[in-house]
Amino acid sequence: MFIYNVTSKINWSIHETWVEWMSNEHIPAIMETHCFTHFQLLKLHEQDDSEGPTYIAQYFAESKARYNRYIELFAAKFGQEAITKWGNNFMAFPSLLEVVK
Repeated sequence: MFIYNVTSKINWSIHETWVEWMSNEHIPAIMETHCFTHFQLLKLHEQDDSEGPTYIAQYFAESKARYNRYIELFAAKFGQEAITKWGNNFMAFPSLLEVVK
């Protein structure tokens, strides 16, 4: 199992609207690609959130091939949509994790 992990720092000015967008639009659209079996949206605690909270969206892929399919066919589109919608009010970086046990 592989986890596509996207960590996002969100400005307080868009925080609530961003969470709603993630929950109601962005994550459902990503799940409709059928590259991932499930997801979770997490909030990072015990860190400096004076500039805004940090969230982590994790998308679970059954294989590296499913993850690669997402990256090749969909990642750029979804990334651009987020930039167009939120501009410089957020910062995100992706990483890939592999479940070992």
